[in-house]
Amino acid sequence: MPAKSKTVYVCSECGMELPKWAGKCPGCGQWNTIQEEIRKPAGADRRSPVTSRAEVRTLQEIHPEGEVRDHTGLRELDRVLGGGIVRGALMLIGGDPGIGKSTLLLQICGRLDPSRKILYVSGEESERQIKLRADRLGVHNPQLYVLCETDVDTVLEAMRTEKPDLVIIDSIQTMNLEEIASSSGSVTQVRECTNAIMRQAKSSDTPVFIVGHVNKDGAIAGPKVMEHIVDCVLYFEGDAHTSYRMLRCVKNRYGSTNEIGVFEMRSEGLCEVENPSLMLLSGRPVNVSGTCVVCTMEGTRPLLAEVQGLVSPTGFGNPRRMSTGFDYNRLSLLLAVLEKRSGYFFSNLDAYVNVVGGLRLDEPAADLPVALALISSLKDTPVGEGIVAFGEIGLAGELRGVSNAEARVHEAARLGFTRILVPRHNLSSLKDVGGIEVVGVGDVREAYAALN
Repeated sequence: MPAKSKTVYVCSECGMELPKWAGKCPGCGQWNTIQEEIRKPAGADRRSPVTSRAEVRTLQEIHPEGEVRDHTGLRELDRVLGGGIVRGALMLIGGDPGIGKSTLLLQICGRLDPSRKILYVSGEESERQIKLRADRLGVHNPQLYVLCETDVDTVLEAMRTEKPDLVIIDSIQTMNLEEIASSSGSVTQVRECTNAIMRQAKSSDTPVFIVGHVNKDGAIAGPKVMEHIVDCVLYFEGDAHTSYRMLRCVKNRYGSTNEIGVFEMRSEGLCEVENPSLMLLSGRPVNVSGTCVVCTMEGTRPLLAEVQGLVSPTGFGNPRRMSTGFDYNRLSLLLAVLEKRSGYFFSNLDAYVNVVGGLRLDEPAADLPVALALISSLKDTPVGEGIVAFGEIGLAGELRGVSNAEARVHEAARLGFTRILVPRHNLSSLKDVGGIEVVGVGDVREAYAALN
């Protein structure tokens, strides 16, 4: 007698399985995310049984071929991918709706080597819509083939018959397998569709780009189960009110996860920003208190950005603390250190911190410029126009050394800055500073005194 199908309840946010429906997921705490799914018995699994045994070999017996990467024609994207597209890699691109995911992938089709055959699979747009967007972006690749389909089995058959050199699937939430009873976009559908595409990509050594939608929290919908399957996860970041976009890598089995690519959205599509530091510093006010320039590292690339601080008397019982682009808890810690160790009192003042340009400062080297911007606003004394600062602040108020100090100094000198404040511990590692004045400081008070 054949086994019956099993009903399970799965959270669409975290993927937790429950034996019965619940209004609130006990795993992630989200409401109204539990969905009913029908699981077929093990005998109805779509995957064929194993008929041959895999050969077990030692690591020394394996002779891999040289790593082959295809350049996308976009240097910023190649940087994030680690040098280009790796054959057989499964790459996931996520981001807010309308931020430029489909635009970027269609531009790759126009800039890739003309000898490469590309299969563009769309489950959201018609062939006419794709053609109109390609004409607007100036994409006229004779080797670009379009397939508007949502059935994964049909897509896999097209991959086997057409044998493309690159496959783009937009988006994975629209794909479905007929063997699975749940609707498109559910956790089971997304996981099994990605697994099926991954097996075909690995067996045929075909690189695949997958577009993934994001939920209200900014994470790729699906949820994390899809990120564990793919080889590379890219996130498109950017403010909807600005034209600049940042492509950040959060997982990469074939390269660094610290690199970012900077693009600008224009009428002709996404354009590369070759000098992000100049873009982030454009429009910086002169002789205004509460602003300081920081040099941060994004992977191997040093970036200069403007940090703004504003301090004002509070109108409430408890002073407000707000930050954009800088960790809120780190801001509270810095304010406590400035009061306890340095003698700058913010206990009855509102404090606001903003990183201009939509950049997010995650590394500790941003502590010193944030502190200087706040002190500058407190004292109403502007930081010099040609001054850059970086350094980590400890709980004792001391400045601790940071990595890649020489690369930061060279970037500041290249953009015309004349003085840079660095932790005293980094002075020994600076040999060729390129004519810029380097000032080593030991604590926050010493750093503020060095501004004059």
